[in-house]
Amino acid sequence: MPYIPAPKTKNLIPYDPIQKKFRVRMDANESFLLPTDEDKMAMFSAVADVALNRYPDPLATRLCCDFASLYDISPEFVTAGNGSDELISIIMSTFLQKGEKVLTLTPDFSMYRFYTAITETPCVTLDKNPDLTIDIDRVLKKAENEKVKMLIFSNPCNPTSLGIKAEEVRKLISGTNALVVLDEAYMDFWDQSLINEAHLYDNLILLRTSSKALGMAALRLGFAVANSRLTAILQAAKSPYNVNAVTQAMASIVLKNRMYKTVYNEILLTSRDMLVDGFRNLENKGLVEEVYQSRTNFAYIRLNDAMGVFNWLADRGVIVRRFGENYLRITAGKQEENRELLSAMEVFLKKTKTGNDYEKR
Repeated sequence: MPYIPAPKTKNLIPYDPIQKKFRVRMDANESFLLPTDEDKMAMFSAVADVALNRYPDPLATRLCCDFASLYDISPEFVTAGNGSDELISIIMSTFLQKGEKVLTLTPDFSMYRFYTAITETPCVTLDKNPDLTIDIDRVLKKAENEKVKMLIFSNPCNPTSLGIKAEEVRKLISGTNALVVLDEAYMDFWDQSLINEAHLYDNLILLRTSSKALGMAALRLGFAVANSRLTAILQAAKSPYNVNAVTQAMASIVLKNRMYKTVYNEILLTSRDMLVDGFRNLENKGLVEEVYQSRTNFAYIRLNDAMGVFNWLADRGVIVRRFGENYLRITAGKQEENRELLSAMEVFLKKTKTGNDYEKR
């Protein structure tokens, strides 16, 4: 009799990043900045000293200390992970019993729902307001009515680029008995973080990533911040050597250099503002329907023909991310990349509006 996989695997669909090579990548919300030449040399030197025949520090102690120092928190509240994705998976498989419900919002990061399928924990979704904002009272009511055990969402939000102020998030955490998983992957670009107070709550795990503002997407490194009790559970539940020694050695160099959190961050925000201003100009010309206020390193816009714009850009070697029929998420790039994208979009949108025929470049 042939082996039959578990029923929960039947409808699993792998995460589908855009893998084809493009000349300009503005689809994954990565930083376009690389470490300084000095830090590159220090990273290479650190890797050369890694004992490749030995397992890494199981708790990534030095790395957690460097992260804690960067954000002025205590390292006793920090757990390192192989990207935030691993931490989300660990949290769901550890803090939930089979069949207990998870509440997330939509639109939001798609991987939240994916991991609930793996852990056999039903996912309850709540649509955001028509303007993509969040009504905290509606969320709390939904959590109570559905008797959810976990609530997970991103702030600022991926993909909408919008954010909820800290006082509203505090209201949400204090208003529920469920475990709140607050994904602050993009909070380096805003000033409403709860990272300095996360340890004060008995029902909060806060997530951070090194893939965005810190520019270490290739190293796959994330952190969870929570009180001592929840941190102890996370550290016991994770695999013993989850963050490899090369990542630990290289990332420590970046975490110790506050320039990435200050100077580099300002460069990324300047690029973001340039991109958003360009879209506002297209909106004023009647070519873009709506440009959302960005609290991230990307812009989120609504148009009549998102698919048409997506394909037009892709044909020219520029890739962005499309959501549904009407939305594009576009990562802030180098100034010349921003200009190229905005120019190409305007050509296409004018063509669509006037019916004129423009040849592809």
